[in-house]
Amino acid sequence: MIEAIANILKIPDLRNRIFFTLGMLAIYRLGVFIPAPGVDRTALADFFATNQNSLFGMYDMFSGGALKQFSVFVLGIMPYISASIIMQLMAVMLPQVERLKNEGQAGRNKITQWTRYLTIGIALVQSTAIAISLESMKTLGGSDVVPHAGWGFRLMTIITMTAGSCFVMWLGEQITDRGIGNGASLVITGGIIAALPAGLGKTIEMVRIEQINLLELVLLLAFMFVVIMGIVFVERGQRRVPIQYAKRVVGRQVYGGQATHLPMKVNVSGVIPPIFASSVLMFPATIGSFYEHPIFEAMRSAFMPGTWVYGVTYVVMIVFFAYFYTAVTFNPVDVADNLRKHGGYIPGVRPGKQTADYLDRILTRLTAGGAIYLSAVCILPTILVSSYGVPFYFGGTGLLIIVAVCLDTVGQIEGHLLTRHYDGILGPKSSKVKGRRSRLLTL
Repeated sequence: MIEAIANILKIPDLRNRIFFTLGMLAIYRLGVFIPAPGVDRTALADFFATNQNSLFGMYDMFSGGALKQFSVFVLGIMPYISASIIMQLMAVMLPQVERLKNEGQAGRNKITQWTRYLTIGIALVQSTAIAISLESMKTLGGSDVVPHAGWGFRLMTIITMTAGSCFVMWLGEQITDRGIGNGASLVITGGIIAALPAGLGKTIEMVRIEQINLLELVLLLAFMFVVIMGIVFVERGQRRVPIQYAKRVVGRQVYGGQATHLPMKVNVSGVIPPIFASSVLMFPATIGSFYEHPIFEAMRSAFMPGTWVYGVTYVVMIVFFAYFYTAVTFNPVDVADNLRKHGGYIPGVRPGKQTADYLDRILTRLTAGGAIYLSAVCILPTILVSSYGVPFYFGGTGLLIIVAVCLDTVGQIEGHLLTRHYDGILGPKSSKVKGRRSRLLTL
């Protein structure tokens, strides 16, 4: 490990990317503690003290603690993620957006620009709702969270929150372009990791006051370890489709003829489905939390984490987004066409449509297994954790995001090291460990 770190520091480009990523994440964490004006911090802390294990606890996890602090980054990266969901849906439903997506870098830049504008619009709507809702919030003692309500507070909160969300979006894009890893995922992961010490301290306090006994704590830690091992096991899993390239003679040179494989991950969509599903499920419960009405109150109670309605809806959304995101990122028809253009074929399968159908059949089965895995990881630990009242940071969604994003980031670092002829982070044999072949969903 020490040698691997030394090798990282020897590569100027990789070293600069890692330091740049750490610097951007440090700026984000610093902004979390910059308070937005106009709110009584003591009253707000009392309000969240009675709602920390509800929907507010989950949203606070995704915002990296900014909600509890009511900082300028209270909206975090979630408006950008919501805008990305809408743009990807539009790319499937609207031919104009799909054509832009297929136009290369210029089209993708245009879609990125539209995503930014949509992020601003979503942030304006969300900040307006939050500003109006804060004025009606009261603690159990009857204290107002906003001492001086009015349009002055609303406009100030809208501008502050929208600007903070745009800045977090810019940080994520800078990390993706000039750093290492996916910027939006790293922003969420950084917030979850930063909240782990507080969650651990609360768990220790629960053990001290005998709300959780020592045996239950050991079993909980053992269960977390099993979940982490399961995440690593599946995330590294691959279905390797054999590819054979035909020989071509050009002059006196012979090209092709080699045998290789097409790696297809068991979980093609990664951590995107749980993040997308969580962001969508936050809307009905958030509305029900801010407005006192029997319908909204029923909505809030139904969509609280740990209820069966929330669990079933969460699983359905995870399955939907797993198939949706896989269909957006992996097109079997394009892969089959590229193989045919370069003289490649799958042994026993005719090039063209039959190859596309064969890959689509494999992808459908892999996505089914990946969706079941994601649902189990996100739901089962959450049910266990909610029964003991342990913070959300130890739930399945948080563990999945941390482990999967760390694996992806380490994989990118490995790629930089191997292209510069250095050993990977795992040592001299890491270049041979490309992924574990999955035997779960083979044909």
